[in-house]
Amino acid sequence: MARYTLDDLARLVDHTNLHPDATREDMEKLCQEAKDYHFKMVAINSVQSKLCSELLAGTDIHTGAAISFPLGQTTIATKVFETKDALANGANEIDYVVNLTELKAGNWAYIKDEMQQIVDICRDAGVPSKVIFENCLLTEDEKLELCKIASVVLPTFVKTSTGFSTGGATVEDVRLMREHTDPRVKVKAAGGIRTADAFLDMVRAGAERIGCSAGIPIIDELRARMERDGIDAFEL
Repeated sequence: MARYTLDDLARLVDHTNLHPDATREDMEKLCQEAKDYHFKMVAINSVQSKLCSELLAGTDIHTGAAISFPLGQTTIATKVFETKDALANGANEIDYVVNLTELKAGNWAYIKDEMQQIVDICRDAGVPSKVIFENCLLTEDEKLELCKIASVVLPTFVKTSTGFSTGGATVEDVRLMREHTDPRVKVKAAGGIRTADAFLDMVRAGAERIGCSAGIPIIDELRARMERDGIDAFEL
């Protein structure tokens, strides 16, 4: 078990707005909320990288660009270019979606090459990399194979979901990813995490980052619980 203050819990949150119709005002609001709550990162489509990095300049809150989002159905070269472009425009975390067509074909060499190229770019730039599995579309064996590849390539995180497909994060998937991935690789839970209880369950299962758009009500609820119970931290 570990001890989490309210700020520790807030620093697990990737505050998310990946809507295709997000406006400049939406991004300004997202970044201001991230500052107000001291979230770890804002998760945005890569086209918003420059704007958000400017809005967050001088803070310790990261700009996280989603690459080939939400389908992952672009070539490695395209994902590499988008990653480099996002970094050039101020992003300092990268979440990319694996190529599910190649995965379903059992082309694991392709999946490893794709992961290696993107992780290498991030490693050279000194920024965290996250590999989105999209677990709701995968079999157990496919999840395990991705964990095995990630244990060789060593991205910063493996991530459960985009939140845009048929399902989101589950406690079972977080546990599976934590158990079967090299301990140097962290687990991010994302998709459908809307309550304080769900948030805490993901952390207990081994998630070290939570991607969600409900970070504010979640942290507000956790604050209220701490005040009610007269505690200054959760033991999880």
